[in-house]
Amino acid sequence: MFIDIVTFSVSALLLWFGANWIVTSAALIARKYNVSELVIGLTIVALGTSAPEFLVTVNAAFRGQNDISLSNVVGSNIFNLGFILGLMAVIKPLVSNRTIVYRDGLLLFLTTAGILAVSFTGVLGRVFGACLVALLIGYLAYLGMKREPVGGEELEETRGKTATWRDGIWLVAGFVAIAAGGDLMVTAATSIASKLGVSSWVIGVTIVAAGTSLPELVTCLAASIRGKNEMLLGNLIGSDFFNFAGVLGLTCLLKPLPVSPEALSGLIVLVGMVALVLVILRTGWKVRRWEGALLIAVNLVRWAHDFMQ
Repeated sequence: MFIDIVTFSVSALLLWFGANWIVTSAALIARKYNVSELVIGLTIVALGTSAPEFLVTVNAAFRGQNDISLSNVVGSNIFNLGFILGLMAVIKPLVSNRTIVYRDGLLLFLTTAGILAVSFTGVLGRVFGACLVALLIGYLAYLGMKREPVGGEELEETRGKTATWRDGIWLVAGFVAIAAGGDLMVTAATSIASKLGVSSWVIGVTIVAAGTSLPELVTCLAASIRGKNEMLLGNLIGSDFFNFAGVLGLTCLLKPLPVSPEALSGLIVLVGMVALVLVILRTGWKVRRWEGALLIAVNLVRWAHDFMQ
């Protein structure tokens, strides 16, 4: 068990450092070639922070660990909207707006509800995966035509720097670290689940989900410390949408995912979580400290319920 815990910790570090290398080096390279900040924010940064979820999800799917594969995406989204969003609001109340609620938030809710509806068929197939990817592409194209400054603020890590040949090496190193971390995390999580006598779904929706959400957690904490709380809501909601439309969509395209009863239960909870967040965002157009504490409590109660199953 000790070796498994050490392996899991190492994998989490590889995922976090790998995602950070990808985001920083890719942003520098993109700027050097005059790629817009909008494209950087929606593609490179989104890819970097969602890469851990993608590599773990795909790795688990091809190794037959379907519960870990699906639970990682569901658990990461619950963790993002519950623990991370709640913690950020407790630190400092977050200001909302109509765009976040009625466009991005509603899109996330409808996407989550759609995935839940299809899950009742028992499998998320390639056609559905293609639909999710098409939805993501359409959303990015829409934002591109609107020319909105999504992700337009310069990254702290890239300020005043210019891309060099070393950034290409760091970019490759980031993907190598992500790949290695994803493989180690699935192996360690599977072993821990068997030794603890709990299901792979429970480990995936809690421990693995928290591990792959490290980039979002650290990024949000850094933004909060720098007084950029207004960016957090859009980033977290966007990350959840990218996890479903991008990560889950691409995974289903590569390999259809069977849906277990536990997965259905998790998706129902997630639909309720998204609905709760939208209500909170709309009431007073902000997330207050007590509401943040409520979101954290919901996340912790869900974890306790999963481990008691």
